[in-house]
Amino acid sequence: MGRRGKISGFKRWVVKIGSALLTDDGKGLDVAAISGWVDQMACLRKQGIEVILVSSGSVAAGMTRLGWSERPKAIHELQAAAAVGQMGLVQTYESHFQRHDMTTAQVLLTHADLSNRQRYLNARSALQALLGLGVVPVINENDTVVTDEIRFGDNDTLGALVANLVEADLLVILTDQQGLFTANPSVDSTARLVTESAASNPELEVMASGGVGRLGSGGMATKVKAAKLAARSGAHTVIVGGRENAVLSRLLDGEPLGTLLWPEQELLVARKQWLAGHLRTRGTLRLDAGAVRVLRQSGKSLLAVGVVEVQGRFIRGEMVSCVDEQGVEVARGLVNYNADEASRIIGKPSNQIESILGYIDEPELVNRDNLVLV
Repeated sequence: MGRRGKISGFKRWVVKIGSALLTDDGKGLDVAAISGWVDQMACLRKQGIEVILVSSGSVAAGMTRLGWSERPKAIHELQAAAAVGQMGLVQTYESHFQRHDMTTAQVLLTHADLSNRQRYLNARSALQALLGLGVVPVINENDTVVTDEIRFGDNDTLGALVANLVEADLLVILTDQQGLFTANPSVDSTARLVTESAASNPELEVMASGGVGRLGSGGMATKVKAAKLAARSGAHTVIVGGRENAVLSRLLDGEPLGTLLWPEQELLVARKQWLAGHLRTRGTLRLDAGAVRVLRQSGKSLLAVGVVEVQGRFIRGEMVSCVDEQGVEVARGLVNYNADEASRIIGKPSNQIESILGYIDEPELVNRDNLVLV
């Protein structure tokens, strides 16, 4: 199976739609185009694919409603435009997804949400819950509260960070260009479309250099950087023209549209390598012999019942070292409970966590997907 053929097996897609597409190059929300993309995403859902939508357009839509022809530079004016435009944008998505009896959820994020580990995990848990309920999350940057210091800067980066967050298989960046070209096709007649490449290819950034659109805050360079960021968690990226007829459905069928940028490692391998290289640990969990045997031989999650001691101060989501009764490190992973909570539930079966703590985040102390043997 070729790399394009693998797309049909990907079960979690992040679809990012740019401002120029959504607003028909600044003429207002292109409702007909939005309807078409929603129809395609509904088809993906019917084929068992989870879809997370990252949508630009709130600022551009607000500019149209306010009668502004140029994107403002002042942050408070961007915030005002976003507040106005977000209303119409979300209403449009909701009404068209409802035609397919699909429920949507608005999720607004800032860079601070994903750089703070606790908020990162909260966002991840919320998105996982929405997907489990069959809801389509519609994500945008929280432009009404951002400042220059915490802005993602462009929704291509946001799309990549969301792909990392939910461990997506595929990031699809729908843009007003056919894909990535070897040079700017508007000024170089020899420019040709790059159909496939490794996301780490250093030549891509040279090819992508160029201007930024009138409405958006990114360009092709931000899309290449987004693909590299998505590749860190093992996700593939397709940069493709959003105005192509049935573009999402054709990608699912393996049609060679746009530019496919692939990661060096598969999803799980990339994550395990990141965990193995995450050298700084915040605490230690001492395991009994049975838990050590289960981790080494069965590759299962670490349950609280197999832990005999908690050392150190750590919060949910931080890296902890798992050692045997002699203190020899066996594994390390991202813990689901803070040190105080972990101390209260160790030695107890998972079905008692809620009665002990008054709530339950996860049944495991460390999930096997967040655990690597050392």
